Amino acid sequence: MERIKVEESVEYLVNLIDIEPEIALILGSGLGELAEEIKESTVISYSEIPNFPVSTVKGHAGQLVSGELKGKRVIAMQGRFHYYEGYDIEKVTFPVRVMKFLGADKLIITNSAGGVNRNYNVGDLMIINDHINFMGTNPLIGPNEEEFGPRFLDMSEPYSSNLITAAENAAKEIGINVRKGVYLATTGPNYETPAEVRCMARLGADAVGMSTVPEVIVANHMNCDVLGISCITNMAAGILSESLDHKEVIETTNRVKDDFIDLITKILELI
Repeated sequence: MERIKVEESVEYLVNLIDIEPEIALILGSGLGELAEEIKESTVISYSEIPNFPVSTVKGHAGQLVSGELKGKRVIAMQGRFHYYEGYDIEKVTFPVRVMKFLGADKLIITNSAGGVNRNYNVGDLMIINDHINFMGTNPLIGPNEEEFGPRFLDMSEPYSSNLITAAENAAKEIGINVRKGVYLATTGPNYETPAEVRCMARLGADAVGMSTVPEVIVANHMNCDVLGISCITNMAAGILSESLDHKEVIETTNRVKDDFIDLITKILELI
């Protein structure tokens, strides 16, 4: 059934976009401005695409943008979907399957995250080298469609070592200091308690957020190489004394968006 829905979405999109994308981008909270850098772009609202959900979170534009960026054919999600919005996990990850069927075999996924590692600072960019799934669900639960990928998926390298190296080299070339660490995903929408954050730190998490892991699982299922980058928009509960607010997420991403855009565009040049 999901294969049929994917094919319906792909059939609709191939009649509108002029390129076969090689790289897919998922742009998280406050980070969607990168899509405005795409040249000769085609912009399609999620609401127009058959079977697509609609983004409901402030800071997510809710549109698919395709075109050329730094010599690469790209398709970008300007805003993503979250499990906490009430969508089932298959719906959250549905666009990854569509972008793969359109031709993209690499996925660059970004998010806003809370810093769990006390050595991190607000505004840091973190290359994700592994993750912990604390969402209590998995997008591969249920019947497996062999056209998508194997029943039992190896996750020994969920984030491509080659793309991580390219990201590190890109950061050096443009003079940006980046972190590298483990991202832990929860369902949200509430922020974590201080006790939960202490637990996450003991488990080896460096950052925590409410997205990314389901999409990364599905991308791996479909044999896509994945690069993940988090913007540390706040320190997680209990590390600093102030309370947490989504406004801080948007304010921080706005402050560091130039570095973020420079990093992603340089990565595109190198891969």
